[in-house]
Amino acid sequence: MLAQPPFWFIVIAFLCALGPLVVFHELGHYWVARWLGVGAEQFSIGFGREVAGWTDKRGTRWKVGWLPLGGYVRFVGDMNPVSQPGDVADLPPAVRGKAFHLRPWWHRFLIVLAGPVANFLLAIAIFAAFFAAYGEPRTSNLVSAVIDGGPAQAAGIKPGDRILSVAGRETPTFEDVYQAVTLRPGERVDILILRSGNNVRLEANIGARLETDRFGQKFKVGRLEILGSERQYVPPSAINLIPAATSYTFKITRWMIDGLWQILSGRRSVKDLGGPLKMAQIAGQQLSLGTFEFIQLIALFSINLGFINLLPVPVLDGGHLVFYAAEAVRRRPVSEQAQEWAFRSGLALLLALLILVTVNDLASFGLFERLGRLIG
Repeated sequence: MLAQPPFWFIVIAFLCALGPLVVFHELGHYWVARWLGVGAEQFSIGFGREVAGWTDKRGTRWKVGWLPLGGYVRFVGDMNPVSQPGDVADLPPAVRGKAFHLRPWWHRFLIVLAGPVANFLLAIAIFAAFFAAYGEPRTSNLVSAVIDGGPAQAAGIKPGDRILSVAGRETPTFEDVYQAVTLRPGERVDILILRSGNNVRLEANIGARLETDRFGQKFKVGRLEILGSERQYVPPSAINLIPAATSYTFKITRWMIDGLWQILSGRRSVKDLGGPLKMAQIAGQQLSLGTFEFIQLIALFSINLGFINLLPVPVLDGGHLVFYAAEAVRRRPVSEQAQEWAFRSGLALLLALLILVTVNDLASFGLFERLGRLIG
């Protein structure tokens, strides 16, 4: 078992992982805004009081805030960092042409969408580099062995079967099988297999197992008790490199959506949600394992950041996109009162979620258990 990295190492790893992702995300907004002629007043990495900064020749203030948990670009006409519309009526004519909220809805839509898209593009670039250097992981969905007495044997799965889908999820590789099963401990699912040229549909009760990782952390995971073939790494051709990396990125995104839906539908506990403290711990652990593992984690964090920001929650990018889509349909903006109510509700939801995941993080560190022993 590996020892947990020291606190200072975890802090540095977290900043090295999150910082570039936030910069890349905000640059996505900024670049598209510049392309469309929208002015930016501030480009901030972090929130709160400014620690350091400078003003460029375009009048944009580039700065670093003391709380490194995100960032924002404040455009001309914004009332605050979450881009609520300010009073644009009194803007000088020379500035009005650069005001974000006076632009057509599709300009604003593209500017907001560019942030999450930048995160997905970064992940694609990282995976493309990995695939070019090491090859794409392609493990066959062929079952090479079935563990006696396990869920797979009870369901009728045999060596030589190919698992085509699990719980309606296509599984062209063994990695897909592993992911679909891992997310469903204790569930009864449909499994489609290919046997002797025929499709056979089976039902299996996925086993639940408490596993411990290299750092001593325990996770409840699903298991079928089967073995696949040896993992292979196949370098894609130059033409297929970007499509392969893109497909892999969106496959991971689908896994994230699957996991979130299980929590929302009550099939998994909300205790499985992690927050910034857990992310920091994982960043420190992965950096302690090596550069390859850490860069791979940055790609996963980038996908996670892009995905979360696309959720239709006011304050997040996805909430803004909903407003602009509604404006396109209604042919007029959503009222300021409705936007104000939505932003307040969204902020309250995010704060509640932050408290929840922080409690989950502290519980996973064993803090409450230690406090219980002290009190007892």
